[in-house]
Amino acid sequence: MPGLLGKKIGMTSVFSADGKNVPCTVIEVGPCVVTQIKSVEKDGYKAVQLGFQEAKEKNTPKPMMGHFEKAGVTPKRHLAEFKDFETEYNLGDVITVELFNDSTFVDVVGTSKGKGFQGVVKRHHFNGVGETTHGQHNRARKPGSIGACSYPAKVFKGMRMAGRLGGDRVTAQNLQVLKVIPEHNLLLIKGSVPGCKGSIVLIEK
Repeated sequence: MPGLLGKKIGMTSVFSADGKNVPCTVIEVGPCVVTQIKSVEKDGYKAVQLGFQEAKEKNTPKPMMGHFEKAGVTPKRHLAEFKDFETEYNLGDVITVELFNDSTFVDVVGTSKGKGFQGVVKRHHFNGVGETTHGQHNRARKPGSIGACSYPAKVFKGMRMAGRLGGDRVTAQNLQVLKVIPEHNLLLIKGSVPGCKGSIVLIEK
């Protein structure tokens, strides 16, 4: 799907036409620069590679510097590919948030907040109450039996247990676009989107 790269600024709220206070997420979308055009003949598929945010030359590897010089653009920090653009673009073209002027809903892809090592109550929403009689005094949030016994004498793969939570690629689908502010490259989306403030997200039509 066609889309752009952006940076999550934070959350705020706006008033709708009927006077309701609607929570929304502010995303700085673009401007993105076309750094590569992929074709079926050469690459096996058709896509447009976009670059977002300026990067210093000293922090850019030499192979990537050659890649950007071939496209005739300055080094970029983030790259992503998008398919099915209606408009034909050339190397160096700039795409702004105005791409979403006619969009009512979008999908946002981001990396969820990392929460570290967590127990089963927070990670898998276990009940965590249990029976508090018969001497149980310190096991209210424990997972209980994990299934190991005389046979097969192992814990099956995929067992819900404690572990690292968050830091995953998450896609929030069908989020409503409230407003496009092209003069500041901002996009207001109803509700929350994955990721922390300042994180990079992909916005797709």
